[in-house]
Amino acid sequence: MTRSIRVEVASEFVPGRSNPSVPEYFFAYHVRVSNEGDETVQLVSREWLITDGEGRVERVRGEGVVGEKPVLAPGETFEYTSFCPLATPYGSMHGSYLLVTDGGDTFRAEIAPFALNASGTLH
Repeated sequence: MTRSIRVEVASEFVPGRSNPSVPEYFFAYHVRVSNEGDETVQLVSREWLITDGEGRVERVRGEGVVGEKPVLAPGETFEYTSFCPLATPYGSMHGSYLLVTDGGDTFRAEIAPFALNASGTLH
């Protein structure tokens, strides 16, 4: 939670889109962004740090999320699903969203690290 913005993430392995012989392991992650504060905010950009099982880190930056820049009034929630391919059967992601208040203040809502883990894989 950052400045009354709660970010919750759940990930899952997608075996039907994965091909270990390449190797490529495909993961979906489901995000819920909730405005628990008293000011309206707009999510304007994202930054993810994606780490695979070999320790390689990829930084992904971009405008909005899934082609949108959602505006969240107090009490509102925005949910979306996106995807991440990895060259290893496990890894992790973390990052932040840049948000702007109606008053023009900008701040980053931190997204805590979460695991990407193919079924049956230990690490």
